Amino acid sequence: MGVVDRHLIDLRKRIDQIDEDIINLLKERYRLAHEVGKIKEAKGVQAFDLGREKEILKRIVTLNDGIFPEETLKVIYSEIIRACRSTQERPKVAFLGPEATFSHIAAQHYFGTSTNFIPVETIIDVFEEVSSERAHFGVVPIENSIEGVVATTLDAIYEYGLKVCGEIYEAISHHLMNQTGKLEDIKKILSHPQAIAQCRKWLRKKLPSVPVETVSSTALAAKWAAVDEGVGAIASLMAAKLYHLQIVAKNIEDIRGNSTRFWIIGKVEREPTGNDKTSLIFSVADKPGALFEVLKGFAERRINLTKIESRPSKNEPWKYIFFLDCEGHAKDPLVAECLEEMQKYCIQVVWLGSYPKGNPI
Repeated sequence: MGVVDRHLIDLRKRIDQIDEDIINLLKERYRLAHEVGKIKEAKGVQAFDLGREKEILKRIVTLNDGIFPEETLKVIYSEIIRACRSTQERPKVAFLGPEATFSHIAAQHYFGTSTNFIPVETIIDVFEEVSSERAHFGVVPIENSIEGVVATTLDAIYEYGLKVCGEIYEAISHHLMNQTGKLEDIKKILSHPQAIAQCRKWLRKKLPSVPVETVSSTALAAKWAAVDEGVGAIASLMAAKLYHLQIVAKNIEDIRGNSTRFWIIGKVEREPTGNDKTSLIFSVADKPGALFEVLKGFAERRINLTKIESRPSKNEPWKYIFFLDCEGHAKDPLVAECLEEMQKYCIQVVWLGSYPKGNPI
């Protein structure tokens, strides 16, 4: 046997030993997670900790020093965390259903596939599930990069008094599908109003005489298409696979780079991470310069505003409330100062939550 062959055998033996060590350590980690779960149960503490899992991934990436491929490492550790979490109570997460909506996809990416997902019929139902504590968390769309804010979500977060616990951005690609995969078989098109709006030009050009109707979700459109051969649905690839549909045309959205921001809603408050965002709703006093004074407070403290938008007040005609996102956590000294100063110029200030920033697509 040559020197090269002996060296190869030695390397393989070392790899085998490392694999054995990894398995033993994974078993020990699983056992420890089970012990943690029992302690939480005894103390009545919620098993699922949003912050803890993010901290673990951040720490693992730091320990890696860029040697192992980072994205692959995140995937591996996410699966390890989810497997260990299975020894504890699985979080219940409500989303706009049925399965295979973009809300469902976002929920899976944020919480992992081992989560106990609860599909509901409307965005308001998501808030109801969380408010009644039938679900620990909910996933709701808050804005689209093309169509803007989702008014239903914004109104509901104000009405129900829940907190924003996190956010996630999802790339949105719309596909036309039906039972046969043939364009000429489509007699009617169904989808969510946002999806239809994002594909308006394509539909007008390719299917100008085919009626288009709205339903409560893209996945519900796919379910209809699965039982009616004359229906074409605009939905996700996941929906096509789940409901056994054929793709007629891919990526029919009018503008590429389409993405949707989703909020994670719940009753928990997140601690500062150093990379946070704060969401507010406020209304200013009806006097000159009031809004300017509010915004000046952020500018003077060099707090970056990532979004500000006005919404008509439902309580007073021709009065408006403002929805604002800024960088930082409500417990950060400068942000806390700014929120306190806002009280001088505002009729009301509603803190919706401070949470780790997602990664825009």
